[in-house]
Order: sequence, then C-alpha cells, then structure tokens
Amino acid sequence: MDMKTMTVALAALLLGGNTAPQAAPAAPAPAPAPAPAVATVDADPALWVVKDKDTTIYLFGTIHVLKPGLSWFDEAVKTAFDKSDQLVLEMVAPEPAAMQALAIKTGFTASGPTLPEKLGEADRAAYLKTLGEFGIPAAALDRAKPWMAAITLTSMPLIKLGYDINQGPEHVLTAAATAAKKPVIGLETAEEQLGIFDTLPEAVQIKFLDQTVRDLPKAGEEIGKMVSSWSAGDPDALAKTMNEGMVEQPEVGKALLTDRNIRWANWIDNRLKTPGTVFIAVGAGHLAGQDSVQVQLGKHHLTATRVKY
Repeated sequence: MDMKTMTVALAALLLGGNTAPQAAPAAPAPAPAPAPAVATVDADPALWVVKDKDTTIYLFGTIHVLKPGLSWFDEAVKTAFDKSDQLVLEMVAPEPAAMQALAIKTGFTASGPTLPEKLGEADRAAYLKTLGEFGIPAAALDRAKPWMAAITLTSMPLIKLGYDINQGPEHVLTAAATAAKKPVIGLETAEEQLGIFDTLPEAVQIKFLDQTVRDLPKAGEEIGKMVSSWSAGDPDALAKTMNEGMVEQPEVGKALLTDRNIRWANWIDNRLKTPGTVFIAVGAGHLAGQDSVQVQLGKHHLTATRVKY
C-alpha cells in the first residue's frame, strides 16, 4: 500500500538523507550505489482534475523516492503545474535537524522494555538478523518504538538500490514552486504524520515491524513494479502493488490510507469554495484503489476526471 513509499519518504527525512537518528548509537546507513550513466526514460504518470466554475484542482500521484533518469515533469503534468497558483503536498518537510529532533521525541522511549524484548522469539531473531545484514548495531534501535524501527529499516534496501528522495516528485515540484514563487502548503504537518504511526496500538506497531522485516527481501522488486506502473500511468496496477498490504495490516491501512483520503477529500471539497488553480501532489497509492481520494470525492458529489495526454 502507499505506506510502503510513505515510510521510505519519512525514513529519508528522519535520517537526514543517509544519517541515522541520534537517539542511540548511530546506525550507519548504506551509501547509495554508484550511479551509472542513465538514459532518460519518458514517464507519463496519471493526472486528474476536479473543477467547478471558478476553481481547478489537479491531483497528481507521486512515488516519493525515485532513481535518476525518469522524465515525468513535462507534458500535461508541467502544463497543469504552470497553470496552478499553489502547490499542495502531503507535508512540507521541516529542516533536517528539526525533523530528527521530532523523530527522537516521537519515535523513541527512555524507559520500559527494549524493542527486542517486545518481540516474539522468532520475530526477534528475524529482526536482529536483519539489523546485522544492514550493519546496524543491535543497540542503535533498542529504544525505538516498533513503528520507528519499521520506518528506518524500510529505507535500507532502497538506498542501496539508488532510490533517492531528492529525485522524488515532491522535491522537484517544491524546487519549481520556489523558483516560480508559488506558495507551498501541506495537507498535514510532520507532527501529524508521525502521530499517525505513534498512535497505533503497540501490538499493531509490532505487527507492522514484523511484516516490514518479512517484506524487506522483496523491497527492490516491489518498488520497481510500483515505478513501472506509475510511469505507465496505470493506477489499477499501482493499486494492486501498493495497497496489497491492506490485507495483512488493515489497521495500518486504515490509518495511513483510508482515513487520510477521507480528510483530503474534505479539504478539496472545501478548497473548491475559493477561486483559483491548485496542484496537489500526494502518494500515488492515495489516488488508486477502492478507497482512493477520487472515490471519497464522489461522496461529496464531485468527479475527478483523468487528464488524457
């Protein structure tokens, strides 16, 4: 589900790119693989529009981390962005130091059992084995809450494969908006995003961590499928890959996907009352599947129309 790329994006922010949180002995994050010369590949990700007589809102789904070489900020996407007065993201990222301080405050605890002590015997062994495979000292995440450990581990194989949040659409769009002096706002704050994870019951957090450890070996294959579907503008295929975790972790799916889609549809409905043109960029999983933002907009009697290009 979109939590797969959301957790990667948060991990990159929390780790300051390639640096582990400093709440415990620092865990060395793997350096990105050397980037070979990459030919530019045309990508045509999906774009939708919702409008009334004096307001136009574009909906663009993103993959939060990408490799170099994809040409997506062109054609209809660039045209829609250029027409827009405002860029709206899931979150406007704080400065790295502020994000790491927030991560320490929210994602670590100073008392109680250590994280490994909270895990069942088999899951503990798998977790500690995974830490070792990525060169992370066992003590580095001992005081981490389960959700924080899951987020940290999620980024590790993708960093090795060369995926980078600085190549992601949010970074590119923010730079373009800044250059064009367009205002940039977030649908959520960093505190709210971390709070989504932090308010999950601990048992659900542990289940999330256990599933993350089990899924790590296929992380590269999965994000490769996501990027291919995203580049081809195929939201149905994207939904199948991104949202499959709903089956294993419905509580996490509700918190990270469905509930947020409902809130964002409410925001769009309200924003239509103010004239202007807005470009909204959120994780592509939010614009795919049976609980998508478009489906939630339908409950407001609003129609999101696919932009053909």
